[in-house]
Amino acid sequence: MKIYYSSKFAKEYKRLPQKVKNQAKKKEKIFRKDPFDKRLKTHKLSGKLKEYYSFSIDYEPRIIFEFAKKDIVWFHSVGTHQIYR
Repeated sequence: MKIYYSSKFAKEYKRLPQKVKNQAKKKEKIFRKDPFDKRLKTHKLSGKLKEYYSFSIDYEPRIIFEFAKKDIVWFHSVGTHQIYR
């Protein structure tokens, strides 16, 4: 699976605490093997973000992403529930 990172995602990721970055790296490894692994709590979003999915890094931080093609994913945003706004 190929994952691309939007510039918005890159900026938000840079601002994350190191602890969250470490957790995100672990979750990305799981995601690459199975995007719907139950440890990720992956779910489809609704409303204005209905084209996207989200998975949890930990209790609060999450990543918003989309499936561009079968094996191509774009990570668009990372952060707390505020990223849904």
